[in-house]
Amino acid sequence: QVQLVESGGGLVQAGGSLRLSCVAAGKLPMGWFRQAPGKEREFVAAISRNGGRTSYADSAKGRFTISRDNAKNTVYLQMNSLSAEDTAIYYCAASASINYDYTPRNVAGYNYWGQGTQVTVSS
Repeated sequence: QVQLVESGGGLVQAGGSLRLSCVAAGKLPMGWFRQAPGKEREFVAAISRNGGRTSYADSAKGRFTISRDNAKNTVYLQMNSLSAEDTAIYYCAASASINYDYTPRNVAGYNYWGQGTQVTVSS
C-alpha cells in the first residue's frame, strides 16, 4: 500500500498562484486530478517515474506545471493564473506501473489516491 499526502491547498484570489505538494514513496508514475461539487473527477496533469514525460489537460496547459523531486519523494503542481473555474478538491494519485513513460490521463490508470486538498479561487 502506498500512502499519499497532499498539501498546499487554500484560498486564493483570481489571477493568483498556488503550489500543491504530494509526498509518496516509490518513484511511481504520478498524477493530479480535481473534482468540483456535482462534477466527476477530472484529469489535470501527470508525470512519469523519472519526470521525463508529462501530460496535461487542455484546461491546465500553459497555466499549470507538474514536476517531481524523487530525492524528496515529492510531486508538485504549480498553478498560475487561477480562476474560479479551478475551484475543486485536488487529488494526488499514483500508479503501480513500472513503465518509465507511463502518464495515464484517466482515473482507472491509478492505484493509489490521496485524501485531497481544497483549492478555492475567489473571483
